[in-house]
Amino acid sequence: MGSPNKSDASPFLTTGESAPPPESPAKALRRILELPGVHQGPACFDGLSAKLIERAGFQYCFTSGFSISAATLGLPDTGFLSYGEMVDQGQQITQAVSIPVIGDGDNGYGNAMNVKRTVKGFIRAGFAGILLEDQVSPKACGHTRGRKVVSREEAVMRIKAAVDARKESGSDIVIVARSDARQAVSLEEALWRSRAFADAGADVLFIDALASKEEMKAFCGVYPLVPKMANMLEGGGKTPILNPLELEEVGYKLVVYPLSLIGVSIQAMQDALAAIRGGRIPPPGSMPSFEELKEVLGFNSYYEEEKRYYSNSSQLSSERLASSVYSLEGTSKNAEPKDQSPHKPKHL
Repeated sequence: MGSPNKSDASPFLTTGESAPPPESPAKALRRILELPGVHQGPACFDGLSAKLIERAGFQYCFTSGFSISAATLGLPDTGFLSYGEMVDQGQQITQAVSIPVIGDGDNGYGNAMNVKRTVKGFIRAGFAGILLEDQVSPKACGHTRGRKVVSREEAVMRIKAAVDARKESGSDIVIVARSDARQAVSLEEALWRSRAFADAGADVLFIDALASKEEMKAFCGVYPLVPKMANMLEGGGKTPILNPLELEEVGYKLVVYPLSLIGVSIQAMQDALAAIRGGRIPPPGSMPSFEELKEVLGFNSYYEEEKRYYSNSSQLSSERLASSVYSLEGTSKNAEPKDQSPHKPKHL
């Protein structure tokens, strides 16, 4: 008999019993939210960056609309990405990893009915959570100029629509409610909206672009039992950069780093292109070896798993193919040359 694998039934299950279903992404994320301390989630933008986050030991990750717009379209995060593009990219990301992923749902791509479609699409794509904001369309990056928010009523209706979509889908996706009212209106307005979002059923609250540690404390004082998310915008945003211990003291549960991976990727590619243009290749220390790249991308795991599906017939076919190729090569090299002298013309 072959060795047991993950698909084999457990020896402790009696007849008629089945193995418990795997933990859903949303349940895994909710379990993280219940753990003590603050939890870091770097932002990914494709399957590879998500896989690297998981390999580095992080418990969850976050998709950054800023980074996905940059990586897939080469365009700024100003509303160019569509619902369909975000869902397609999100599905590639969630299938690449086993950790829960929070998807950036922007402003839901329209009114409350669009929000419901967006939430249901993100559930089907395998997201553990969805972030929804109260900006108008087209949206703007949270730390850039030109932000405007919808009315209080419409903002709350978006969250209620998201909660309804979750219930209708039989899902437990985590709803992260974001407000951009701090920069668009005032801190007081952003705090009011956060309370209203929690009352409407949001699981996690997030105010972007808070301008001081005092403002961050005021935000975390809103319904202290509802988890808060912090956005540590690298490279010079409006929010002070605090370390995880400081964020935990302030009252945060989740912290995301939206630009680290896309930022270092851009810098590394620029450096490599400059080297190539100068007639060189990137120095050894600036990139993994080919063997390391294969390991990261799963070539070695693929080869090991592939062995499970070898059969005598496929092995024989491979041997026959190799033998045939060798025979053909041997024949072409060792065959006696034919008489290539020109034919003598027949005498009339």
